[in-house]
Amino acid sequence: MNAPPLDNATWRKSTRSGANGNCVEVAHLDDAFAVRDSKNPDGPVLIFPADAWQLFITATKSGELAQ
Repeated sequence: MNAPPLDNATWRKSTRSGANGNCVEVAHLDDAFAVRDSKNPDGPVLIFPADAWQLFITATKSGELAQ
């Protein structure tokens, strides 16, 4: 997958993010999702295909990834 342009990405943080700033930001792209460290917005960005992101969200909500 070629990296999509991020110039016009709208980044958002979870409403559950604490005041300590240790969180990630997510941007919905055309057919993918981008994730970055909110403390380093100019740093590396991970890009996930939409179907992989949905599997991750579903597994997280179901507790499948809980330790």
